[in-house]
Amino acid sequence: QVQLEEAGGGLVQPGDSLRLSCAQSRGTSGGYAKGWFRQRPGKEREFVAAINRSGTNTIYADSVKGRFTISRDNSKDMMYLQMDRLKPDDTAVYLCAAGNTLMLVARTPRFWGQGTQVTVSS
Repeated sequence: QVQLEEAGGGLVQPGDSLRLSCAQSRGTSGGYAKGWFRQRPGKEREFVAAINRSGTNTIYADSVKGRFTISRDNSKDMMYLQMDRLKPDDTAVYLCAAGNTLMLVARTPRFWGQGTQVTVSS
């Protein structure tokens, strides 16, 4: 059973940057595509970004394209989400996820982390 744990959330001001991390324990890190989702207050969980097993291919939601960057380091069993030019509308609980392929993790992940809160407010 894959276990995922997020870290790096916090309170920042609009325009600031923040980097989230997702640590995988159990299982082989390179064995799964990984992704980030978020749940904003009062809204359904939504896809943010995903990366394939080797880290060579990525996809993003339109709302974060050009501002967020997903990456991974399989040697450390880690995945990251660099978030730049943050907006108040980015305020959400951010969750990492793992799945069998890039497209599957973006739609129906197999494994989820517990989430980390990101609040963007002045």
